[in-house]
Amino acid sequence: MESRYSKILEKNQREIVLLKSFPCSYGKCSFCNYINDNSLNEDEMNTLNFDILSKVTGEFSSLEVINSGSVFELPAATLKQIVAIVKEKNIKIIYFEIYYGYHKRLIEIISLFPNTEVRFRTGIETFDNDFRKNIYNKNFSLDEAALLNLSQNIYSTCLLICVQGQTREMIEEDIRIGLKYFKSITINIFINNETKIKRDEELFNWFIKKYSHLKNHPKIELLIDNKDLGVFKQ
Repeated sequence: MESRYSKILEKNQREIVLLKSFPCSYGKCSFCNYINDNSLNEDEMNTLNFDILSKVTGEFSSLEVINSGSVFELPAATLKQIVAIVKEKNIKIIYFEIYYGYHKRLIEIISLFPNTEVRFRTGIETFDNDFRKNIYNKNFSLDEAALLNLSQNIYSTCLLICVQGQTREMIEEDIRIGLKYFKSITINIFINNETKIKRDEELFNWFIKKYSHLKNHPKIELLIDNKDLGVFKQ
């Protein structure tokens, strides 16, 4: 079951597409099953991606492009088609995903869209360095200086919550830090998949009871289900 084109009709209105790409350059995150959507068949990817991109209307002047990795793993022809669509449909804001390891290469993407604001999202998942490295298997650490630098170039970060091993205090601190440094944060509530990471139902119930109102926060996108944006591959 999959859906690769959708419209976000509530706050921060935009079109969103889920494209296929080459394998994620890192590909070791312990919670991620989206890498199963990767491919090595470039012609097949471009055919599918072109079809999805043909659905973009530009009605909100805002487009989000996600793939199972980073924008840098999209096929060259697909990226060229995105540039053409942005120009043709007069897209004023475009969102891309990047892995942290690409954060010094953003100008390569920005330069492709001279008349469009490019906003990058990255999955930090948590600001607890030990938990990020040892549980989520994302092999980088961040101190305040690194966060300050990152927040100058990254528009939004994604947080992953309600997993076994987390505490209420960790989740609250992650949200506090995310809002302090970034213009926007996406809070993803973990859904059990075939990975070794498991959801903590007690934490989930606590969070929904206490913090479901965050759906209305102007700087927060709260995803209770991984299909909430209308694009998914399962």
